Amino acid sequence: MFLAVAYAATCRAATSPRATTSAFGRIADAVLTDRTAALLDTPQPAARTSLKATGGVRLASTLAKSESGAATSLRGTRSRLAALGEAYTAADTKVTVNSARLRGRTATVRVTETTTLTYAKIRGDEPPTTGFTAHHELTFTTAADGGWQLTGERLTDTGPRPVNEPAPAAPAAKVRPSAVIDAPRAAITYPAPAAPKNLATSTPYDYSAMVTYAEKYWKNYNTAYRKYNGMGGDCTNFISQALFAGGWKKVTSSTQEYGTWNSGTSSDTDTWIGVNEWSWFTQTAKRTTALANAYQMDLGDVLQMDFDKDGSKDHTMMTTYRSTSGVPYLTYHDTDTYRRTLSSLIASYPNSAYYAYRS
Repeated sequence: MFLAVAYAATCRAATSPRATTSAFGRIADAVLTDRTAALLDTPQPAARTSLKATGGVRLASTLAKSESGAATSLRGTRSRLAALGEAYTAADTKVTVNSARLRGRTATVRVTETTTLTYAKIRGDEPPTTGFTAHHELTFTTAADGGWQLTGERLTDTGPRPVNEPAPAAPAAKVRPSAVIDAPRAAITYPAPAAPKNLATSTPYDYSAMVTYAEKYWKNYNTAYRKYNGMGGDCTNFISQALFAGGWKKVTSSTQEYGTWNSGTSSDTDTWIGVNEWSWFTQTAKRTTALANAYQMDLGDVLQMDFDKDGSKDHTMMTTYRSTSGVPYLTYHDTDTYRRTLSSLIASYPNSAYYAYRS
């Protein structure tokens, strides 16, 4: 049975009863499944969150309005994807409840979303699927009638939001750092001018090994390394690992401020884990060259994004698949994602700055 309001008011930090936790999970699943459905290229049934079939737990009216706006935002993403030659024919979203804590009349529930989307065969060379895991925090409060209602939801991961996450309100302007060493921005027009990459084994690096590493550990992290999910994000740490797996050599000493690149037993250099610091190192050390167009990326090449164009780059990803029609597919941590197209990122972030690096 559901937790009574009288009991909830006296419970400061108890674990939610199983039945209530299950209901919390079902409505979280319904909300996130509805969001994913808004991306599909075929008409979908009425939103499941409009039904009161979630064990007595319902959406608060303000959140119901917000989710309606989310669906509109995601249909905009779907339209931008279609213009870029991408669509999804099917999707599967599953939600696992990680924890549910009660404090008075409020429950805070943390869940993990696992979503797989099936690519439509538009160009004919798309891989079968893309997928991601995302972490959300939901807030439930008790209503006047004693039932629970979902009043808030937020994504707790850093990095690019998942493709089924609606666009947030415009962020407040940031102060540009007084001194920024920067790579040139890349164009995002398709198709891109030819820029073939030598993937032969005679090159200094093993790009196949980079890809294999990234696609092995995109979701199940390599325990040999530290994780930075709760400390600004693990995206660049993950890409540094993949580059190292493909033959990049560590640099443990240098006279330059951003001249080292190393992961050791006790610490990692800023250039190993920091988005901007990685860029500064790789450009100075000539480990990478800038690509004029992000669609020129090939296996092992790296993409960085500056979400709000404030001059400070925010996220790092690696190309782990490239279609014969010239579309790069990115794999990354935060939110842990497998083979997301560059087109999908552009559709979700049409006003961001993109930086493409040939590794």
